[in-house]
Amino acid sequence: MKLSVNRALPLAALILLNGCAFEGGKAPPLPPPAQYGPAADFPMVIGDPFTIDGVTYTPVDKLNYDEVGYASVASDGETVVTGAHKTLPLPSYVEVTSLVSGKTILVRLQDRGPMSNDLLTELSPGAAAQLGIEAEGKAPVRVRRVNPPETERAMLRSGKQAPERMDTPRPLVNVLMRKLKAQEPLALKPAPAPTPAPASEPSPAAKPAPSPSPAPAAASLPDAKPAASSKPTQTAGSGGLLVQAAAFSTKDRADKAAAAIGGKVSKPGKYWLMQLGPFATGAEAEAALAKAKAAGYSDARILRGD
Repeated sequence: MKLSVNRALPLAALILLNGCAFEGGKAPPLPPPAQYGPAADFPMVIGDPFTIDGVTYTPVDKLNYDEVGYASVASDGETVVTGAHKTLPLPSYVEVTSLVSGKTILVRLQDRGPMSNDLLTELSPGAAAQLGIEAEGKAPVRVRRVNPPETERAMLRSGKQAPERMDTPRPLVNVLMRKLKAQEPLALKPAPAPTPAPASEPSPAAKPAPSPSPAPAAASLPDAKPAASSKPTQTAGSGGLLVQAAAFSTKDRADKAAAAIGGKVSKPGKYWLMQLGPFATGAEAEAALAKAKAAGYSDARILRGD
């Protein structure tokens, strides 16, 4: 009898273990979805190539993006931790490191910009405050694209700060600063490039003016006609067609984008809208639409105003 009980003990233990593993005859619930993912960050917008002062930028979905440059601070007073970038998809998440202090924070890129060739990114005042950089001027930074957990994405989307990263070691900061200084002469070359082109055009026009020959004088008359014809287009612009190019979360970025393509800014709701027009004819609106898309606003569309 004692022998049969001893033999039954291993079987009883096995049954007990099975009961603990599957309580109620059901398998344990699956773990929650992965903590890494886009969640509410779809759809991502890449956009078309656009040009700033003669330099063309082509937005691209580059997962291993890691660059150094200068950051400016928007003057809109926003406390959210956001930023603007010329080529990364919107939205994207990046770690921004101050090359002065080595401090690193997580930033959500949600606007296209800055509209300046000597700036790598533009930070909201909230992001600048967390990073510890001054609102005036520009600060040397490193921008590295990352794939943060959904909990941190949600914090930035809701206007909160994500936990700060470990400070970048000083030896690495020094290496990054040397890289920035080495590329500065290259970064400054594209900016002056467009200026000689306009300067070279007036010079031929200036030479025929003093010459007594009638040919240059006759050539100057057609130049005055387009100027006169441009006035009716402005008065005809009182029509009801608008081109809505983009929506921005801050007025400062909307104003800069509008200044770059000759648009105007309004805020009928939560976002600042950058629009072109109004236009009296569909042809004028189509031309403005093409201009907006050429500037990188691929989602631009024509609206009928009130």
